[in-house]
Amino acid sequence: MKRSLTALALVVAAAAGGLTWYLLDKQPQRDGELVLAALQAPVTVDYDERGVPHIRAENEADMYRALGFVHAQDRLFQMELLRRLARGELAEVLGEKLVPTDRLFRTLEIARHADAYAARLDAGSPSTQALQHYLEGVNQYQASRPRPLEFDLLGIEPRPFSMADTLSVAGYMAYSFAAALRTEPVMTHIRDELGADYLELFDLDWHPQGVLGTSLAASDWQDLSALAQLSNSALEGTGLPQFEGSNAWAVSGSRTASGKPLLAGDPHIRFSLPAVWYEAHLQAPGYEMYGYHHALIPSAMLGHNRDFAWSLTMFQNDDLDLIAERVNPDNANQVWYQGNWVDLEQRTETIRVKDAEPVQITLRRSPHGPIINDALGQTNGSTPIAMWWAFLETDNPMLDAFYKLNRADALDKARAAVEKIEAPGLNVVWASASGDIGWWAAAKLPLRPEGVNPTFILDGASGEADKLGYHPFSANPQEENPERGYILSANYQPVPASGIQIPGYYNLPDRGQRLNQRLSDASVKWDIHNSQALQLDPGTGYGPRLLAPILDELRGAAANDQERALVEQLAQWSGDHALDSVAATLFNQLTYQLAHEAMADELGEVFFDSLLQTRVLDTALPRLTANADSPWWNRQGSEQRESRAQIVAEAWHASLTHLRSVLGDDVEAWNWGRGHTLTHEHPLGQQQPLAWLLNAGPFAAPGGHETPNNLSHKVGPAPWPVVYGPSTRRLVDLADADKALGGIPVGQSGVPFDAHYADQAAAHVAGEYQPQHLSETDVKANSQGTLRLLPH
Repeated sequence: MKRSLTALALVVAAAAGGLTWYLLDKQPQRDGELVLAALQAPVTVDYDERGVPHIRAENEADMYRALGFVHAQDRLFQMELLRRLARGELAEVLGEKLVPTDRLFRTLEIARHADAYAARLDAGSPSTQALQHYLEGVNQYQASRPRPLEFDLLGIEPRPFSMADTLSVAGYMAYSFAAALRTEPVMTHIRDELGADYLELFDLDWHPQGVLGTSLAASDWQDLSALAQLSNSALEGTGLPQFEGSNAWAVSGSRTASGKPLLAGDPHIRFSLPAVWYEAHLQAPGYEMYGYHHALIPSAMLGHNRDFAWSLTMFQNDDLDLIAERVNPDNANQVWYQGNWVDLEQRTETIRVKDAEPVQITLRRSPHGPIINDALGQTNGSTPIAMWWAFLETDNPMLDAFYKLNRADALDKARAAVEKIEAPGLNVVWASASGDIGWWAAAKLPLRPEGVNPTFILDGASGEADKLGYHPFSANPQEENPERGYILSANYQPVPASGIQIPGYYNLPDRGQRLNQRLSDASVKWDIHNSQALQLDPGTGYGPRLLAPILDELRGAAANDQERALVEQLAQWSGDHALDSVAATLFNQLTYQLAHEAMADELGEVFFDSLLQTRVLDTALPRLTANADSPWWNRQGSEQRESRAQIVAEAWHASLTHLRSVLGDDVEAWNWGRGHTLTHEHPLGQQQPLAWLLNAGPFAAPGGHETPNNLSHKVGPAPWPVVYGPSTRRLVDLADADKALGGIPVGQSGVPFDAHYADQAAAHVAGEYQPQHLSETDVKANSQGTLRLLPH
């Protein structure tokens, strides 16, 4: 027995030792020397206390090669998964459950567009050369170092990364911005199936005619609702970042304590593990940048040095139209276009599927764009829905734009760089140590025919879907050095000086109004410290605005003293979503319940769930509570007309019942931090035991939907997992850029069990800032290891 136990202990120890050796072999090397082919001279990489690489090279080509190498060392699996998602190749490694996602991305034509674009790139341009050198570093890491753990788990065979892969990932970024696939089907359904009285709630112009002169068939509506669901689930279920919103502002020196401009930025992106951004400090003769890099893109998309700094927000212009085509009754492969029947283009592609037979798909294209309902495979309806998307239709030299923005040390250079960003639409907020501040809404804005509202599915046979050209960049919303002394961008609808109308899926104005209220206070001199308080503000005026019209009805619905006390908490609530707030919990449950009780019966559960994914719901709900005569209050099929008071009472009682079932009977314990939590999910962390091993969290999260500290959740019943929020919170005072603050939500490394895998997670959700070391003295003082990359 003793000998058997000893033998078993030895086997267990050997297995544990083998596993430890295996995992250690996968860890990044941040000290010592490695040979990197194609280097012209040695490169030094100092890693600081957060694992941020500080790269010093003797030329820019070596600088980008080193960036590619160290970026891949920390994030190779993220790079692999993003290119597979964008190119519709996930099922090859994740199995047949990902076939619908692959079919969707093949239908979007991202890979097809990227391949054609890559073939046209000017090989001699500086931005193309930077990408080529960066990919050399990525590919050398992949070819010479141990494969990531996830590659072994999924059986991924490495293959080199190409320029087309980078351009495909840029296409995924553009698609993740697009709200049209989630919004246009449900808005058109309300217009054509419910009518003007119901559509009025969404503050949209009403066009009473149906898409094709008559309403779409029931089977077509089934396809459209399925398409909206597929679009959302394809982004939700991959554990990969999706761009959502953002705050950014620049304050001129006349309004700061230091006398120099100050830049603040916190782009709001779906949380993922690893995080979307990779911090890196790059130096070569004549160039220095502390930047935030996206997987497979060499130029920083956010960054600063001692001369200038910039941040991004989403423009949220509508750059994607859905178009219902009229089919030739004598030829199902023809549609009516500009007075003639024209053939649909067709192509066949093969999706490789892990542990299953390949799937062949047939994809079609009309003159307006790809037929998007082909993404469903076997459709129920007979109406082809085409997708016109600016990303596929414009030149869009985005890589060149960001390469130049990384070097834009003057206002005119920044403006010229931003003009090259055509899709997706981005707001660029920029500031310089010389005193200038600027904002440009970057996008190629299409000229649509007069009276066309692209919030709805358009009629492909009528000409309303045709584009008449594009507005010039000078007509876009923009400001330079305004007299008020600050610029703010927070995803609300902009008002351009040119007077043009810009359709879009904009966020509520409340977040921007709250930030503007504080920035407009001329008595305040802004610095790094009070700017932190502004970025971390957990409040919103939206809640009190939504509740005010129905407070008396809530009082009438309260059944006892305890419920009346809860109503009074709501009545006195300022809108703050602090961790200990009970009112925030009540409000968010009630918001969902009001929407469900008022709208789900008209829409059906599928379209109602689609509505919950849109921004138009945020606009609609305060209008709903303010209008006691809205038809939404009446139950479909009811023999009597329900009143607002009846529906509010039902929503109140349903809210309390649900909160008791989830959070218990002690209402004093219904604090926001119990129901509102953040878990960073690895793409493989969907189930145990990998969830326990690979995910980070849960963490109690302050803030909420459309607060400045926008740790946001889906409108729905408690509990509320945080979906997206600040992907970094940056503060750069250009009087002393060496003291800039930042950080990311999880950690620099995407390598499981690495020390920097999730070392920033608790600090980030708690609102702590990290120093961004720029000076040579600070870099050396905080260096935890030095990696020397040597020529072959």
